[in-house]
Amino acid sequence: MKLYSSLAAILLLSALGTDALAFDNPLVQQRADPHVTLHTDGWYYFTATVPEYDRIELRRARSLDALGKAKAQTVWRRHAGGPMSANIWAPELHRIDGKWYLYFTAGRHEAPLDIRLYVLENPAANPLQGQWTERGQLDTGWESFALDATTFAVHGQRYLAWTQRPPTTDKHVTGIYIAKMASPTAIAGPATLLTLPEYPWERIKFDVNEAPAALVKNGRVFLTYSASATDANYALGMLTAKEGANLLDKSSWTKSPVPVFASSEATGQYGPGHNSFTTTRDGKQRILVYHARNYRDIPGDSLHDPNRHTRAQIIRWRPDGSPDFGQPVSDNK
Repeated sequence: MKLYSSLAAILLLSALGTDALAFDNPLVQQRADPHVTLHTDGWYYFTATVPEYDRIELRRARSLDALGKAKAQTVWRRHAGGPMSANIWAPELHRIDGKWYLYFTAGRHEAPLDIRLYVLENPAANPLQGQWTERGQLDTGWESFALDATTFAVHGQRYLAWTQRPPTTDKHVTGIYIAKMASPTAIAGPATLLTLPEYPWERIKFDVNEAPAALVKNGRVFLTYSASATDANYALGMLTAKEGANLLDKSSWTKSPVPVFASSEATGQYGPGHNSFTTTRDGKQRILVYHARNYRDIPGDSLHDPNRHTRAQIIRWRPDGSPDFGQPVSDNK
């Protein structure tokens, strides 16, 4: 019986692949706001915020576990002054209509927190090659603090989701917006505000809803976001809509009243958030990619602490078809 059980376990591992069960976390040291995509060429492409906030890096590997040892290539650096000269944050790499696009956040050297959304474009088959062209600011319809753009498609319609300060307030509050896209560099029509910080867990130190990420499965669109300060209080919330609903109608979305992913003393992981989603190589399992620290206390401003490391874990599913993110897994290296 023992031999049979061992053989069954080996066969299961072979069928699922090792990354279906666990990853060598943390995947990449000192890389926050991670974005991973598995392209049709069989490579996992990775980008993230670097601690210096001064450039955009790309790397690729055949497995998620290999990303940490993959060569990081700088594909763009901040300007010396003016737009795009400070706080280069949260790059995301997307393949749209045969070209690569990098969506990212940037401020100005003279006003580093006066941040906006920007786009780079590259027609090469491999985004680590070819020429990246600046396509300028992504206009959201009004000028205010804006960051963390992501894009996704449902039933052939592409959407942009992002974070921005509402045009009607001077308060330091950010919400999640959505709009249809007319092209990879422009939205079509007005934006819809989906959520603002309203629960106590979304308003610790700062009133923040930011960093949306979309997961489409089981007939629904799950839109995760991060809330509160970027320390141990950082946590994931989630909005849910039916796949066939009008995603530009706020009433189509249901908001979870509690965090769906948060710090865990049991596993020693704090401030998990700013996630993206990818899949196993066979496409059968969805993966949550996120950053977290392995300690709670941070002296000074948490944005100046470089140790938000990239991590990943398999998503489990509840009987009702909604994702169960569980708790952030322990470091295993």
